Amino acid sequence: MTNLPENNKANLQAALLALTLDRSGQVPMHVQLAEALRDLIRRGVAPSGAALPASRALAKDLGISRVTTLGAYDQLVAEGYLDTRQGAGTFVAADLPPMEESRPDPVSATPPIGAQPLVPFHPGLPDTEHFPHAQWAKHLEAVWRRPDPDLLAQPDPLGWPPLRAAIADHLNAWRGLSCSAGQVVITSGSVEAFSLLSRLMDQGDTVLTEAPCYGPMLQAFRGRGLACRSVPVDAQGLQTDALPTAKAVAVTPSRNYPLGMTLPLSRRLALLDWAKAQDALVIEDDYDSEFRFSGPPLPALASLSADRVIYVGSFSKLMMPALRLAYLVVPDRLVAKVTALLQPMGSQASVLPQPALARFMEAGEFATHLRRMRRIYGQRRLALMKALADHLPNHLIPQDVASGMHLICDLGPALAGLRDVDVAAIGQKAGLSLRALSRYPEAPEDLQGVVMGYAAFEEGALVGAVKTLAQALSASEK
Repeated sequence: MTNLPENNKANLQAALLALTLDRSGQVPMHVQLAEALRDLIRRGVAPSGAALPASRALAKDLGISRVTTLGAYDQLVAEGYLDTRQGAGTFVAADLPPMEESRPDPVSATPPIGAQPLVPFHPGLPDTEHFPHAQWAKHLEAVWRRPDPDLLAQPDPLGWPPLRAAIADHLNAWRGLSCSAGQVVITSGSVEAFSLLSRLMDQGDTVLTEAPCYGPMLQAFRGRGLACRSVPVDAQGLQTDALPTAKAVAVTPSRNYPLGMTLPLSRRLALLDWAKAQDALVIEDDYDSEFRFSGPPLPALASLSADRVIYVGSFSKLMMPALRLAYLVVPDRLVAKVTALLQPMGSQASVLPQPALARFMEAGEFATHLRRMRRIYGQRRLALMKALADHLPNHLIPQDVASGMHLICDLGPALAGLRDVDVAAIGQKAGLSLRALSRYPEAPEDLQGVVMGYAAFEEGALVGAVKTLAQALSASEK
């Protein structure tokens, strides 16, 4: 193209190839093409001096006859939009007729949604300041500077094999779960994990959930047409004495979500007996049990039944949400079925971080990070509990569960007449993030309390936030 930058040339070529003509319409094809070319000239996509393709070439690109292209070119030459030069071709005219005033497309006043500000007491988020970013970067650099040829090939639908092996080793050491790398399936997060599990069942099948439960899991199940039925919990977790008929049950036995209690051994065994009698699956969501502040983490429910329980784990709370990696441990008898479900499309999990995470775990740095964060989170939990005792002793009564990343607080006598949604709203107006228990999915009508996350916040920030909340609650009482 003469005297035009290469990007203008590319833009014009792309615009010409993108032209669409209605072959079944009432408007003749040459008229449609002339109008489309006229529009490109008016908008400056085809500027003065731009060379248009030969009529034969454009006809071939658009799948139309050369007669149609010639008719459009002739019309625009007559209107003064195009010039023909003997032996050179057809060009956009140097002296174009007056153009219509161009009006830019209206710009939306709504800015793009970015990361939301992190404010106390947002639950479920890990601290990322103490993450060993330098070590993590070294693993990424080492992997991708000279990548293993297998990384550049068609990825295994179940995930990068060395990472699956590292996860199996971690679960054996930390969760008492004896499994092989072949049973581990990498996913892009817990939502994909639950969605994949829902495909192991038929539409209309019943899945039991705790009340309350994890909302994204419930949405994933219902989105696949499963019938979800909630089961009450008490101070010991899921009530297992009269479970109804179902194809599966989803539980959080090590640390109930969101209430925090641990399912005792007697109920775990009763749950497994029910699953065997029903020929049902038990889905164990183990979302943050590594953070237990008194004694080692409890053995996983899956360690009691390798054939009945599907274990779900995630790195979002253990490392960082942006990693977007979770995993399943499935019984041997289901590996082939899960593989068949994933084979056509593959996993949604990015391969990019998987080999680095495998190296991170193999080097022992993942375990070191967990031990460090368990100590830090334990200190932050104690700081939050002390601040509540000092500044809101009769307002919010924390339940003393020595694990996890958030506190559950009952409403104290000073909040008589208020509901948990009222307390959460007062906190929100003060710039804080409290979650009302009554708003969690499947929560019983009489459940009241607030969820206060502490993991992502320094001790000083937690104390300051409690003081802010105390002032806001005090002002609301006047």
